[in-house]
Amino acid sequence: MDTQQLLGEVAGQLLSGAIKVVDLSAPLGPNTPLIKLPPELAVDTPKVEIHAISKYDKNGPWWAWNWLKLGEHSGTHFDAPQHWITGKDYPDGATDTIPAQNFVGPVNVIDCSKEAAADHDFLLTVDHIKAWEAKHGAINPGEWVVMRTDWYKRNGSEAEFLNANETGPHTPGPTAEAIQFLISKDIKGWGSETIGTDAGKAGGMEPPFPAHTLMHKANRYGLASLCNLDQLPPKGAILIAAPLKIEHGTGSPIRALALVPGK
Repeated sequence: MDTQQLLGEVAGQLLSGAIKVVDLSAPLGPNTPLIKLPPELAVDTPKVEIHAISKYDKNGPWWAWNWLKLGEHSGTHFDAPQHWITGKDYPDGATDTIPAQNFVGPVNVIDCSKEAAADHDFLLTVDHIKAWEAKHGAINPGEWVVMRTDWYKRNGSEAEFLNANETGPHTPGPTAEAIQFLISKDIKGWGSETIGTDAGKAGGMEPPFPAHTLMHKANRYGLASLCNLDQLPPKGAILIAAPLKIEHGTGSPIRALALVPGK
């Protein structure tokens, strides 16, 4: 079967439902949870705003449309290498310069939902990844790796989603060694269901915020606030995570999708 025939087969499978499309994105609106940073360290992203231009009225009698105010890293979003200081010099590290081919690829889903439920500060280690590979198969170059924690089920409440107290945020994520191990396997990027790609206590790691620091240093990508990873198999799905083509963009909200076996 040549490539054209293969694409035709995929198209037919999509139409028949044999290939199912899973939505991996949260709704984007005024109640979307956003990261909160110490005011002495940084300025926060403002709340998402949706403003009507017209709605079948005197401002536009036959149409409805809105204008938006939102940060690049709001809701389910893509982190480009230029988002972090370690990736700032990559000419192909912004949302308008990354090759489109890089937004699509096989995805490996590492299920840590039980561990995260028992320990909100759970950290994925190299040993966890190796054990997953022994069971499901090797993580290959050019593939996405995402951490399933079922944290997306908290997305309706910013307080529950951020899960912060006087000691800081408490959300699961990877160790620095785990991220370095994945980079050594030449993955495309790393994704999580939490507000960012790092664990809540990643600021105290070495280096700080390793999913950002190391991934973007290696010109790799991040995905945050993913949803519905519990609907994906450990292997065998295709992830589509395309950011808006923002000039010099450091990231973008996305409608992340996965292609999985259907009926």
